[in-house]
Amino acid sequence: MKAIIWHNPACGTSRNTLAILEETPGVEVEVVQYLKTPYTADKLRQLFRDAGMSARDALRLRGTDAEERGLTDADEDAIIAAMVENPAYVDRPFVETEKGVRYCRPQDRVREIL
Repeated sequence: MKAIIWHNPACGTSRNTLAILEETPGVEVEVVQYLKTPYTADKLRQLFRDAGMSARDALRLRGTDAEERGLTDADEDAIIAAMVENPAYVDRPFVETEKGVRYCRPQDRVREIL
């Protein structure tokens, strides 16, 4: 099984999720460091749809100026546009496998799609 993780190595939850993936037999892990290889709007829409959440649900407030920029009250398209421009606005990690997509907070949620 292939698993893609949108990863930030500075994030403990992201590192812990990656460790679960790497320790799971039969899982081939692809790591996308989204701060270096940013999301596209289409990819974000697909991840949010498949995870059953909105862009607002995935909006990272801690350590960003998202609230000051009014993103907490913005519509879905505006939030996604801001996330494409500044991928730090996306909370993490997201993992995608053939079984679906999970926003892995807490990290054990990744087991649902393995």
